[in-house]
Amino acid sequence: MEHTYPTGLVWFRRDLRTSDNPALARALQSCAQVHCVFVFDRSILDALPRADRRVEFIQASLVELDADLRALAGKAGAGLVVRHAVAADEIPRLAAMLQAQAVFAAHDYEPAALARDAQVQSALAASGAAWVGVKDHVIFERREVLTQTGKPYGVFTPYLRAWLARMGDAGPTRHDSHSSTKRLAARPAGFDAPVPTLADIGFEPTNLRALGIAPGASGAQAMLEDFLPRMDAYDETRNFPAVKGPSYLGVHLRFGTVSIRQLVALALPRHQDGNKGASVWLAELGWRDFYFQILANFPQVAAGAFKPEYDAIVWEQGPRAQALFAAWCEGRTGYPLVDAAMAQLNQSGYMHNRLRMVAGSFLVKHLGLDWRWGEAYFAKHLNDFDLSANNGGWQWVASSGCDAQPYFRIFNPVTQSERFDASGKFIKRYLPALAGLDAKSIHAPWLAKPLVLQAAGLVLGRDYPAPVVDHATARALTLQRYGVVKKVEIVDQP
Repeated sequence: MEHTYPTGLVWFRRDLRTSDNPALARALQSCAQVHCVFVFDRSILDALPRADRRVEFIQASLVELDADLRALAGKAGAGLVVRHAVAADEIPRLAAMLQAQAVFAAHDYEPAALARDAQVQSALAASGAAWVGVKDHVIFERREVLTQTGKPYGVFTPYLRAWLARMGDAGPTRHDSHSSTKRLAARPAGFDAPVPTLADIGFEPTNLRALGIAPGASGAQAMLEDFLPRMDAYDETRNFPAVKGPSYLGVHLRFGTVSIRQLVALALPRHQDGNKGASVWLAELGWRDFYFQILANFPQVAAGAFKPEYDAIVWEQGPRAQALFAAWCEGRTGYPLVDAAMAQLNQSGYMHNRLRMVAGSFLVKHLGLDWRWGEAYFAKHLNDFDLSANNGGWQWVASSGCDAQPYFRIFNPVTQSERFDASGKFIKRYLPALAGLDAKSIHAPWLAKPLVLQAAGLVLGRDYPAPVVDHATARALTLQRYGVVKKVEIVDQP
């Protein structure tokens, strides 16, 4: 069989698995022999704290990926070439050293990644090597799903209808990346070092394992198998943070230890059978695609509002604003559900989706702080941080994004707490100082009677802070602040 390229190089980035991997599949189809590489990109890692769960997740996933590649190759010396360098420089250098005529990689959509890939592609072209990009992280990318007038969607519901229609009843096609694996090449001498440890790249262990997060494709499959029996009830359980409702697959989707096509293929038949839980979960996967195409088609959202008029809002600044932001970050706002949510994030790198809305809305519409402050904090701490979804979520709560909640809809954190954590189970888990309060008082301790506080052994201001803002006052200030955008009939919503 004649091959397009004698030697190819697969650059793994956020597709850390061998199954249903389109970059690997394309390389195995196109090349006589294939090398595989991952670069711990110093242009990203050097800015991170030395203990970062995401780096630990990647490192452990690479150990498994390396073992899987060696098993598939069935020959001594095969496996993953791992480097700790600036990826934009290292990939062209490795391609030259390994005499690869083409580099295969899955598309990335973030501005910094696009700039990096353009630099790599240019360097490869200068040396006569090809760049072969493939779609992997989404079902449909960029401009694959458009309105009837040929424009990108800015509203989710019609996008979802078009997304489902384009996918059809058969669902997405998966990629055969387990055929022709004998073409996986043995690594030359000097390239066959084992995957570096965390210490080798200057990082320290975290509480990742203690949290029960199992990295790698095997961890993803175990988590998926745990979720499948719960999928049917997802529509009922997903809003309650004390209930095991979500799939918790976000970090695996982020780093590609699971295939989005596999997940859609599992949900789609149940959705077609009228299963509401599966339909809601499938729609959540659709939201993920939606935000990716927003970032691709409206890249300005990475820096400013999707709706430009919202950039006219004047946010709080100065020492008081900084103090309020610190209270929010550290879970000291005096609103238990908000503080418990921030404690969950700070301790685990995860925050329940309902709470991302509540905590985000509180920052913007109670504290009057720029949504970009919260976006940056989440970007630093979320295990599953993805620029497109994080940006989309923050612009949703700020009402500045596509398909966002109206600006006059301001979550009441007490009402949200009473509705979605009625018994206070989640709050008690993360705020043990409030564990002695009853199910009524725990949502707003400052309203509790003195005898109730005394019985709980709780002194406000000592054991738990008083509210940093008053809901009604904050709401009035928010409506005034947003008044620069447009005049609307004010409708009070909890």
